[in-house]
Parts: sequence; C-alpha cells; structure tokens
Amino acid sequence: MLEHLSSLPTQMDYKGQKLAEQMFQGIILCSAVVGFIYGYVAEQFGWTVYIVMAGFAFSCLLTLPPWPIYRRHPLKWLPVQDSAIEDKKPGDRKVKRHAKNN
Repeated sequence: MLEHLSSLPTQMDYKGQKLAEQMFQGIILCSAVVGFIYGYVAEQFGWTVYIVMAGFAFSCLLTLPPWPIYRRHPLKWLPVQDSAIEDKKPGDRKVKRHAKNN
C-alpha cells in the first residue's frame, strides 16, 4: 500500500498553481453569489451557508490534488556545479565593513 502512495506525484508547477488559485476563487465567488441569491429568495440563511460550503468542498476537490492539468509546465533545473564551492579559498573573501551611524 505504501509503495502506491510514494509513487503519486505531489508537486505543481507555477502556472498550475496560478490556475488552481484562479479556479478556487472563481468557484467560491460563484457559489457565494448563488447561495446569497437563493438564500435571499427562500428567506433562509442556512441555505446560503450550505451552498457556500458545497462550493468550498467542490473547489477543494478540484484544486488541492495535483491533477495532471496542474503539471503541464515543469521547471527545468540547472545542472549541479560542485567545483564552484571548492575553488574559493578562505582568504579570497572580501571583508564587509559596516558604516558607523553617528
């Protein structure tokens, strides 16, 4: 069972995060407007709350898991450079001097 969980992707790219955020806000806004109108017409505030909560649950279902639609633009990382750390000597560093505040 744990092998299946470790094979699931857990990341989103930046464009996917932006899309997920826009979808989340849009669904919440639409459900709030529909809930307010229906609650006003029915004269029941409880229906407003239920509709907004249903919109929240629906938006969480669509935006929280890393669906493939959110992983279409993966980042290209630079290769690792090990030699940059070893080339510097302790004497090569510049000493930072702070200006005195008078």
